[in-house]
Amino acid sequence: MSNIESEVVMHGGHDHHKHHASGNIRMAFFLNLGFAFVEIAGGLLTGSTAILANAVHDLGDSFALGQAWYFERISHGKSSPRYSYGYKRFSLLGALISTVVLLTSSLIILAEAIPRIFAPRHPDAGGMILLALAGVTVNGIAMARLSKENGMNARVVALHLLEDVLGWVTVLVVAVILLFWDVPVLDPVLAAMITLYILSGVVKNLRAMVPVFLQAVPAEHDLVVITREIEQLQHIHAVHHAHIWSLDGVHSVFTAHLELNILLDVEAYLQLKDQIRTLVERHGLYHSTVEIEYPGEACRNAVSVP
Repeated sequence: MSNIESEVVMHGGHDHHKHHASGNIRMAFFLNLGFAFVEIAGGLLTGSTAILANAVHDLGDSFALGQAWYFERISHGKSSPRYSYGYKRFSLLGALISTVVLLTSSLIILAEAIPRIFAPRHPDAGGMILLALAGVTVNGIAMARLSKENGMNARVVALHLLEDVLGWVTVLVVAVILLFWDVPVLDPVLAAMITLYILSGVVKNLRAMVPVFLQAVPAEHDLVVITREIEQLQHIHAVHHAHIWSLDGVHSVFTAHLELNILLDVEAYLQLKDQIRTLVERHGLYHSTVEIEYPGEACRNAVSVP
């Protein structure tokens, strides 16, 4: 009984670029997190539920930025004896924590905003305008820094910040309207809209996370197709105990037992390894471990593993 192991890892950019991108994401994280607390205080002082809802949005983005910064730093790090697959799966833990925080905060904001729709209170429009201008400035600066980066991580974070800028522009427009017209219901309506948008993202994230936690086969991979392709290789009698699961929603792991129909010499064995490696690369699998079983050999997992 023997194992074939292979790993496909995509490395991009030079160390200088990686550290530069990490520094910009770190800057965006501290800007967003600090301003989120300013927003919470400003929302309470101005009596604006829309500001509070935007604070929750920015707080959620701060969690996303913190994860992006952390994983930008460790994404190329080596595995350890305790975490043998590396640290990519930690992103799931971070995503779960931020999802719980966003869900709890959003429900609190909705509980505050919905009654105000039916009994609106006039917020401090002037204070809202000042906070909105600060929000556009802070998020705009962070977005401008990150938009110059070429890395995928930095580009995704820049899109998050663009959403924040647009959200603050919306708050600014509503605040200007409230400054000149007495329509206080706009504030809780905007708060509810922002919160429902956040909740839609929370639901989307949960739907993406649950299959990863349950080690479901990722949607982008077809286990049946991959198994059939292996079975079509020369000297393969059958494939069993085939599994594909995702480390973090991006990097997939494949394991299987291959039953041979003949005993292989060294040259044929090496050829089979190359064929498996080519197949793994073609399907974009991050890591694979394949166990070879010779003719007549009993599978050691025949009872313990379905």
